[in-house]
Amino acid sequence: MTTDTNLSQASLALIVSDSAKAQAGAQALRESHPWVPAADADVLVVLGGDGFLLHVLHDMLDWDQLKPVFGMNLGTVGFMMNGPASPAPIAQRIAEAHQVPVRPLRMQAVTRSGTAHTYHAINEVSLLRETRQSAKVEVRINGRVRMDELAGDGILVATPVGSTAYNLSAHGPILPLGSRMLAMTPLNPFRPRRWKGAILPESAEVEFRILEPDKRPVAAVADHKEVRDVAVVRISASAEKELTLLFDPGFTLEERIFAEQFQV
Repeated sequence: MTTDTNLSQASLALIVSDSAKAQAGAQALRESHPWVPAADADVLVVLGGDGFLLHVLHDMLDWDQLKPVFGMNLGTVGFMMNGPASPAPIAQRIAEAHQVPVRPLRMQAVTRSGTAHTYHAINEVSLLRETRQSAKVEVRINGRVRMDELAGDGILVATPVGSTAYNLSAHGPILPLGSRMLAMTPLNPFRPRRWKGAILPESAEVEFRILEPDKRPVAAVADHKEVRDVAVVRISASAEKELTLLFDPGFTLEERIFAEQFQV
């Protein structure tokens, strides 16, 4: 965890989803605080759902300065968001917020034609078969072959934030925030059938090499960015792109991750 930055005098920018629910919820909030443009703000307040928050975070990865983000749930799931209702003024909520660092993944995908694409993923990087044929993938960690051949629908690498998303649906482990770990989870593995995946240190450099790519084409997806017909995919944590999410006291992402593990 990084040391919390004092946000008691922070200037705030309001960013609102186009959804009717978010726009309606923003009406009173717009009048409750002297907002500034996003470029001039110290903190971004984002109204919407998890999908919109991820969209804002991805846009911010291209900025020169990364800014803390306080999400307010006016969407569907809102796993990474705070509740919209509170008697406290928004400036007080920001000043008292718990700060959670989020380190995205950097994916470099090289296609069979030799074209390289680089994208970042806040949740996960996934490899998915493109046809009815199962994918066959060689798995390397830090330059060493750890699995000669994984056959199945694919494989993913998830951050702690993303471990409760696609990774959890694929029966992967939930990772506590601050663990500095990554989850590697197979997708419907055919061989080795009993392999459930692995937990890796965040410092690990992962490389997937596609076997028989002409017969068994594979796509690589970094959150919502897809590269088709890949030959090699390299994944590593991006320390220089570390983001900060803000949460109300007692409403932290860590608590929700704990709670998720005891759902029945």
